[in-house]
Amino acid sequence: MPMPLYDALLSFAAEKPLRMHMPGHKGKGLPLHGLDAAALLDFTELPPTGDLFAGGGAIEAAERLWAAAAGMEQCLFLTGGSTEGLHAALALVCRPGDGILMDRSCHRAVYNAAALLDLRPVYLSRAWRQDVGLPGVISPETVAQAMDDHPKIKTVCITSPTYYGLLSDIPAISEEVHRRGGKLVVDAAHGAHLFWMDEGRFLSGADLLVASAHKTLRALGQTAVLLANGYSHDALRSAGALYGSSSPSYVLMASLDAAREDMEQGGAGRCRAVAKRVAELRRKFPAVTEADGPADPLRLTLLTEDGFGAQKALQRQGVWPEMADSNHVVFILTAADGQEELNRLEAALKKLNSCWGFTGAGALTLPPKPEVEYTLREALFAPKERLPLELAEGRVCACQVAPYPPGVPVIAPGEIITKKALAYLAKVGYNMVQEIAVVADA
Repeated sequence: MPMPLYDALLSFAAEKPLRMHMPGHKGKGLPLHGLDAAALLDFTELPPTGDLFAGGGAIEAAERLWAAAAGMEQCLFLTGGSTEGLHAALALVCRPGDGILMDRSCHRAVYNAAALLDLRPVYLSRAWRQDVGLPGVISPETVAQAMDDHPKIKTVCITSPTYYGLLSDIPAISEEVHRRGGKLVVDAAHGAHLFWMDEGRFLSGADLLVASAHKTLRALGQTAVLLANGYSHDALRSAGALYGSSSPSYVLMASLDAAREDMEQGGAGRCRAVAKRVAELRRKFPAVTEADGPADPLRLTLLTEDGFGAQKALQRQGVWPEMADSNHVVFILTAADGQEELNRLEAALKKLNSCWGFTGAGALTLPPKPEVEYTLREALFAPKERLPLELAEGRVCACQVAPYPPGVPVIAPGEIITKKALAYLAKVGYNMVQEIAVVADA
């Protein structure tokens, strides 16, 4: 299949145009060894290269191929990561001051978008999976009940897959949402590869869905897509322009074009091969697997009584996991991982075989329910002062207290910093000497 944008940029560069426009490198290279060749394709908005927020041309042709691959009607390229897409998606579906049924496990970008739009969240709960010490999936029944309890709220926003690789049943959830006249926004930042795998069926049915190509595809950092059903491409561009740069990187957009082509020309097959090895590793080591819902076949989340210790021991072997918490170590596998990398990973895990195991003793539970004093927007824009976190008990938080990764707030702006919340943060390994912003006393 073609790569419309990448091919158009190559063709124009081959004409050796006299570049009397930005960017300042003029296509002659960068003072960065290994990256200088990228300058050749780094253009600005010109008739041969197109304009992301004007539509048409090679960019929209590349976006149409992405939409088709994902089984969606429209696609907008994003060069500001899924954060940009989540902000644009909520701006499309909500009006300032609206209520929103929101997954408490949403990324902090959703909380920030809600603050900017002055949305009033009602949080959706996830059942706790005691067997693995993690929040499970969001069930269709939970969403249906929440919408029935709050009939004026018509927007639902959830995360699937989670950072740990658990997938909610989006098709079933979307049926419940649409039956009640609502719209479903899905943060699938970690699921871009699933569109080319059987598990992609669990992402269908959303009205708006955001996926980060750079997280799980062979794409450059910050690349993501906003996918939509029931919205015009013009509407996506208008919302995207609110939050995206007016000078989006053509190198990043070409990377999105190429990542889609890569998956269709062998990448999907490589993903399936990696998935087989991941399944083997899950059998050999205690791992998070399907229980209350499907799991991402390329996400390996191992269970341990000391996640941070296991992470450090792996790093000493030159193996760098994606993240760790007190009871888990998370590894992201992609089509870029060949047999050499997989064998090296398995060998490293075997050297630490005594680390893997989980009794559940002392395991985390769900974060304590928040005590809300101000709206997200009121707190985020209130006068602030800074305090060490351990001295902030009883104050109103004016920032995201979100161990990163996975970027899910334990305390959101407007919520009271309680003793239980501080104890939870200590247990997940959050830096207790870090200063945070609190709402200033009157």
